[in-house]
Amino acid sequence: MKQVAQNYKTGELTVLDAPVPACRPGGVLVRSWHSLISTGTEVMKVSEASMSLVGKARARPDQVRKVLDSVAQQGVRAAYAKAMNRLDSYTPLGYSLCGVVIECGDGVEGLRTGQAVACAGNEYALHAEVNWVPRNLCVPVPDGVDPRLAAFATVGAIAMHGVRRSEPQLGDTACVVGLGLVGQLVVQLLVAGGVRVVGLDVRRERCHLAEKAGALACGTPDDMEGLERVLLEVSGGLGADHVLLVAGGSSNGPVEAAARLARDRARIVDVGKLKLDLPWNAYYEKELDVRFSRSYGPGRYDDRYEVEGIDYPAGYVRWTERRNLECFLDLLARGALPVELLVSGSFPIAEAPEVYTGLRSGDLDGIGYLFDYPGAGESHSGPDATPPAAPRPVRQARTGQVALAFLGAGNYASSMLLPHLVKRGDVSLARVATNTSLSAANAQRRFGFADASTNVDAVLGDPSIDAVFVVTRHHSHADLVCRALEAGKATFVEKPLALGEDELQRILEVVRTTGNDRLMVGFNRRFAPLLVDLRHRFGPTSGAAVLHYRVNAGPLDPSSWYADAAREGSRFTGEGGHFLDTAGWWLDARPEEVFAFSAGGDSLHACVRFDDRSVATVDYLANGNPRCPKEAIEVSADGRTVRIDNFRRADLWTGRRRHTVRARGPIDKGQQVQLAQFLEAVKSGGPMPVSLPSLVATTRATLAVQRSLEEGGAVRVAP
Repeated sequence: MKQVAQNYKTGELTVLDAPVPACRPGGVLVRSWHSLISTGTEVMKVSEASMSLVGKARARPDQVRKVLDSVAQQGVRAAYAKAMNRLDSYTPLGYSLCGVVIECGDGVEGLRTGQAVACAGNEYALHAEVNWVPRNLCVPVPDGVDPRLAAFATVGAIAMHGVRRSEPQLGDTACVVGLGLVGQLVVQLLVAGGVRVVGLDVRRERCHLAEKAGALACGTPDDMEGLERVLLEVSGGLGADHVLLVAGGSSNGPVEAAARLARDRARIVDVGKLKLDLPWNAYYEKELDVRFSRSYGPGRYDDRYEVEGIDYPAGYVRWTERRNLECFLDLLARGALPVELLVSGSFPIAEAPEVYTGLRSGDLDGIGYLFDYPGAGESHSGPDATPPAAPRPVRQARTGQVALAFLGAGNYASSMLLPHLVKRGDVSLARVATNTSLSAANAQRRFGFADASTNVDAVLGDPSIDAVFVVTRHHSHADLVCRALEAGKATFVEKPLALGEDELQRILEVVRTTGNDRLMVGFNRRFAPLLVDLRHRFGPTSGAAVLHYRVNAGPLDPSSWYADAAREGSRFTGEGGHFLDTAGWWLDARPEEVFAFSAGGDSLHACVRFDDRSVATVDYLANGNPRCPKEAIEVSADGRTVRIDNFRRADLWTGRRRHTVRARGPIDKGQQVQLAQFLEAVKSGGPMPVSLPSLVATTRATLAVQRSLEEGGAVRVAP
């Protein structure tokens, strides 16, 4: 299928051939008829991508701070690779469309195949021929509504939520500052609600368009005195009851104009993205009420609502983003909004690069532009409703290469695993399957996968695949591992192996029933060259050892999927296996008992007793300084002590001597060696680099930490 995408690093904008997305539970597959170009948000994003790296850094100082923190913890090379990996990827465009449902996922109610729908979401309603859209971001289009106008529904919902935040009443007066696409819809909604409206914009043609939609008067900043007279006349000398700021840019003019035009104690609502340097005297003297309007309405940025489909009861939240979409479409059906005034033109999806070039240059200076897709407006019920199947790969002759498939190709896989694999002559990157079409296309473009899709079953069912890498989100690991083992594949899964004992038992049962124990978990630190060297120098011990592992995990971005503990497990459950595995490997012992204490939030202290009487403590810290090196290890036994600082350097004390060992090159946490040993095991049929009992013991010890926190006592680790 065709999809519009942009490379944020180079600025290249293209129409890709991307795999058709799979239909997942909780949502529907939608074949697009028309998708709306956001002439504000999207053009700003396209322009930002064309900047130099310095320009991008100035535009996104928040991301620069993250890179600097990463440099402090991981070193320059690893941080650079991670940042470039994020930049050098195709990102999608679009967030508002109208199309037809071609397949319904499990659990979807209220929608059916062949139904015309309007869809929202900058991860879902993309400029693509087929999209998977969650139920709460997809609403039926009423009979008689032009599909081209229905494609405006998302932007209409943004405007509607801004109007609702202002709380206008019949007979009120309002001033709309900024008459772009959203501003025009704000004007139309206010007029439909019985509000008397004036408008302000720097472009006079937009002022005329708003007047056609029912605004009393509109003008440029040069016309401020005339607009002020109109407002005073219609409000009995009071001024605007509401000022809605729907402008963008770095000028403080809109904020100052709002103070001038507003009445005493008026409401100022920021719907756009502009500079807000409030003039204190003007806002204080009128006691102006400044509010913000967040996107389409309640539910936005809440995955439980948008992805999981958990609705808010109308008795508590009357107007959610889905209800705003429905309301906008209802107004269209009743002819209450002259949205057709905003349609400036439409283009085939294949012409997307030229369209964005025209929008950036100003050659296309209208308000609303649409992309059209083949078959727009046709009914799609019946056998043609299913998306085209992904092409089946041609089985290649065996040449001594290991045929690999990746399930998932996110940032870790793309920066820490695939760059090593793509350099190897004994590897064939055969297939990649991801949740989204664009991430699969990205992986195929960057690493040369022979096939890219969103179809996990097709990958696991391919007999030519020798080994499968599971690099997806934590909640899916155990299930995908079981399916890969059942398919007879050697399986490499990133930590954690399982989020609970029930999942671990299921994996062990699959191993028992299939006889396939070709399993590896990405516990890479035991393969780090510096640690391997130091373990050899440290030598065997005759008695118990004491190991301390300090992990400066740092604060978690609230928007991270890691924060969804109910679905993805706690942070320590997701990451802690690394540190417990390293401890068990160094001590060459099995964990027997765990006692953990919470230090608030995600921070914790865990003490692990091993079967040789050795003790390891792990301090997992989420409240430290992000610039502090991430990991430090100290081990003492038999009169020897070693201290390792973040895989960069180490000091080893033996007898009266101290040896200092420094890493050669950048920080190396063992990913390359780990992959080499896994591939050798796959090729030779020899044992996996880490035994299954060791993987199970580490997983059980990691789960025991969470149990100890919950139960408040020591937890035995089952053999």
